[in-house]
Amino acid sequence: MTQPPFLPLTARSRAEAHRAATPLELFFDLCFVVAVAQAGAELVHAVAEGHAGTGILNYAMIFWAIWWAWMNFTWFASAYDNDDVLYRVVTLVQIAGVLILAAGVSRAFEKHDFTVVFIGYVVMRLALSSQWLRAAHHATDPAERTMCRRYAAGVLICQIGWSGLLFVPESGIPWLFLFMALAEMAVPALAERNVTTQWHPHHIAERYGLFTIIVLGETIAAATVAVKSGVAENDALGEVLPLAAGGLLIVFAAWWIYFVVPVHDRLTSNRQGFLWGYGHYLIFTSAAAIGAGIEIAVEQAVGKAHITTLAAAAAVTIPTAVFLLCVWFLHARYFKVGFAQQALLPVAALAILMCSFAGEWAVLAAGLVAAATVGVGVTLTATNPATKSRS
Repeated sequence: MTQPPFLPLTARSRAEAHRAATPLELFFDLCFVVAVAQAGAELVHAVAEGHAGTGILNYAMIFWAIWWAWMNFTWFASAYDNDDVLYRVVTLVQIAGVLILAAGVSRAFEKHDFTVVFIGYVVMRLALSSQWLRAAHHATDPAERTMCRRYAAGVLICQIGWSGLLFVPESGIPWLFLFMALAEMAVPALAERNVTTQWHPHHIAERYGLFTIIVLGETIAAATVAVKSGVAENDALGEVLPLAAGGLLIVFAAWWIYFVVPVHDRLTSNRQGFLWGYGHYLIFTSAAAIGAGIEIAVEQAVGKAHITTLAAAAAVTIPTAVFLLCVWFLHARYFKVGFAQQALLPVAALAILMCSFAGEWAVLAAGLVAAATVGVGVTLTATNPATKSRS
């Protein structure tokens, strides 16, 4: 039976069986790769030129803007996606906003000019607010209607606040950004204080997993281009081969470690969902930074980056350690049994940080530690049947 072009935008059931990501959601995620790639490229340039502090701060702000836009859509879609014509059109408008944001990343990084990023956010947030108002219009429960209107109002009020980035002096941008980021993250808690959205735990876990794959895929793509460039332009196969091997082992291990536990089992309430969802900012940021770090290490190895070997190694080992610690803290630790399993990822993160001092072999050493972590984890799981995992 053919679906009508327009349907009521009503809440879906949390108990809905076989809920999975839609082609539109996958397309939405794919378009975010452009913005993630731009942020990573600017981080590489800043660190390679010896401006690590400024580069990391700018990267953290820009990636937060990318991640929050993705978050807004993902959680709304989990609760209200009806996949009718109007929903699709409004989502495509949000995608257009993402691409506008991506186009402004370089200017925001280099000149602290957030004009284009702000315009992209305006497009996305107006579209999102219209979705919330549409959901409010179709809601039959007065409490749900109020919640939807709170979301719409919160999004619009925060968007007005973001306009301050166009006027404050450069020294005030990080402080305004921090204030607005906290305000944005407070909106869901305020909007849902009486009633919660019907987000789907399995669907949310899948959506986050898919975005993790996309970010890791961008990491592999960026590292591959860097290695290719190092070999083709500088004839430095001997220098970049250990970096390529170590980087690949790190990414493979990151994928394995993230997906080894059935995380949707943890998402049973808004409190757990918000903590887990917000914490993924560090997971996504560090995963993307691993690719940038490998690029930096390659540039340093071929003499194009004006930094020390230790700094280049740390550009890979620090985000890798952050990734492992965040994955452990947010969900892996809840599925580990016994001291050895609980200590594995924190100890591995520390060992990877120590690899920073291994000179030109640092990235390869970190990759070997990451691979060994997976091997030890699989062994511990196999010898302890009480462990709940996918391995």
